[in-house]
Order: sequence, then C-alpha cells, then structure tokens
Amino acid sequence: MFGSTRAFSGFSVDDLSEARAFYGETLGLEVSEEYDLLTLHIAGGRDILVYPKEDHQPATYTVLNFPVDDIEKAVDELTARGVRLERYPHLEADERGIFRGGGPLIAWFTDPAGNILSVLQEQ
Repeated sequence: MFGSTRAFSGFSVDDLSEARAFYGETLGLEVSEEYDLLTLHIAGGRDILVYPKEDHQPATYTVLNFPVDDIEKAVDELTARGVRLERYPHLEADERGIFRGGGPLIAWFTDPAGNILSVLQEQ
C-alpha cells in the first residue's frame, strides 16, 4: 500500500522561529517554511516536518541523527556555534562529550525545544 509513497518524519517544537534559526543558521541546514510549518531539507532528498505545538513536550529519545566522517571535528564545530552537548549518567562521555563505550562514536545535543539530536561516526 505505501511501498511507492515518499514518507517523511516530523516532530514538534514550541517555537517555530527559534527552530528555524537553530536548524537553518546554527546547523546550516536548508529550511523552508509554508503554512506555519518548517521543513528541513536534509541530504539524500529527505524532508523532515517541524511543526509548532502549544503543549510541546521534548522527545525523550533521539529524533534526528547526523552521520559525520569526523566526530571530533563535528563536535568542535557545534560547540564553536554555541551548541551544548548533553551528558547522560549511564553513558560516560569523554572530555569533548563523545560517548565511546561501544557502537558508533556519538555525541548528543538538543534543539531549542529540547528535542534530542546527535552526531555519530560509524567507523
């Protein structure tokens, strides 16, 4: 039934203008806005819908992962742009905020609405 349709994901934020600035300016993604909805245009031709929600509650899981070739460089660039990396007690990170405890190297951060994002290096 849906095998030939182009599905997309989405998540909510509490302030669309803050989201537009964060995703477009801080992260440098291509964004567009129509009908009071924000669309993130990410590599690979996939779009992600970001919509305002008055009673927004941040996701308690990672809503968006950004694979990178060099996680240390990505983390340094994020922190230089004012992004604060998240640290979780059960996942011990190094001094940069990178978790190296198995699986891909990964570092988490949040958008202004509190949704969890990550950069990860698979090798």
